[in-house]
Amino acid sequence: MSAIDRIYSNKVGISFFWKKQQFNSSPKVQLVFRDIGFLLTLNELKDFSDSCRLTKQSQCCDQCSHNCRSLLLRTPSDKIDLAISKDELEQVHELINGTIFRVELQKWITSTGRN
Repeated sequence: MSAIDRIYSNKVGISFFWKKQQFNSSPKVQLVFRDIGFLLTLNELKDFSDSCRLTKQSQCCDQCSHNCRSLLLRTPSDKIDLAISKDELEQVHELINGTIFRVELQKWITSTGRN
């Protein structure tokens, strides 16, 4: 039996609930990409998505390749930023947004079923 319930995954990462915490009133989502894991609330995920959007708007140097880690992505922790490439940023943003969508959908389904 697995200790996690997968929420979403793509080629750079995965998000999941730890089964032991899933039924808390506000469970945190484990978001893992590269060799980094974040345990985040839904609001922190939304803030992280906003950081991705803002980072996408920043400019790279003229010779930038899509694999160069020249972008600095702010994380929900005010003490940690990540050096990331354009391609990684796209994938991380998609991972975060897919996670948000699925968590909100599950909350909506659960709340609709109670009425």
